[in-house]
Formats: sequence, C-alpha cells, structure tokens
Amino acid sequence: MLSIHIICVGRLKEKFYIEASAEYAKRLSGYCRFQLAELPEERLPEKPSQAQIESGLAREGAAILQRLPKGGAVIAMCVEGKSLSSEALSGRMADWAGQGKSQLTFLIGSSYGLHTSVKERADLKLSMSPMTFPHHLARVMLLEQIYRGFKIMEGSSYHK
Repeated sequence: MLSIHIICVGRLKEKFYIEASAEYAKRLSGYCRFQLAELPEERLPEKPSQAQIESGLAREGAAILQRLPKGGAVIAMCVEGKSLSSEALSGRMADWAGQGKSQLTFLIGSSYGLHTSVKERADLKLSMSPMTFPHHLARVMLLEQIYRGFKIMEGSSYHK
C-alpha cells in the first residue's frame, strides 16, 4: 500500500480548513497510509525585509529536510513548478508506485513558500496554478487532488 506523507509549514486555524482536511484524510485512509506533519512557521516582522524572509525560509527548509522520510518521491508544491492535470498527477502517483517508490512526500511551505534547498531536493516541483492561494487552502486542494488521483486509478465515477 502506498504511503502519502504531507509536510506543511503552519497550522490550520480556521474551522472550515480543519474540517475539510480531516474529511479528505479520512477518505484517503481507504487508499493509502496517510500522515501529515505540521511544522511551525517562522515568526517574521509585519513587513519583513527580503533578508528576513530568506532567513526564515532557510530555517523552515532545514526543518522540512530534517523530517523527510528515507526513500520514495518528494514533491514540492511551488508556483514555479510544473502544472499537471488530475489525470497526469494520478498517472505519476501510479508510476512512482510501479517503480517501487511506495512513499510519496508532498511539501507545502509557509506563506512565503519553500526555501531553494527544499525545492532542489524535490523529485518534482508541482504547481496547482499560476494563481496565488493561501497555503492553508493549498493543503485542502492538494488533499483533494491526491484523493482524486486514487479515484482515477480505480476507475471511479468521482472524477468526471
């Protein structure tokens, strides 16, 4: 059985995000071993300088890299990444599983994104859209797309 691990920076605070994430985590439990790790977001001043942002991202990046499981594929969610259709993401998930990569780790950064060191470690840089989304919403969207990927693999009518 495939293991899906999501490492994200920041905690969900809004009830609707928490409930949506919990719903997709529950749905995923029938398809994979699912784990989610929330890492603390670095505190920055209200209007941080570029140097302060870079320093915060570096600390967050080090924490992410320290938590990466051994083996498997690493997918960094970032705006400059590759855009894939739901079908293509499902196909990638199936391909990785077929190649013996039974662990897929998705990475979601803080509101300032992911540090370069994390992006360089990724097997795939994935973008949901050229539009900007709150990272909490991106988590829910990613969970839904992973669930949709499993539904596509099984040939379910969920994906139309």
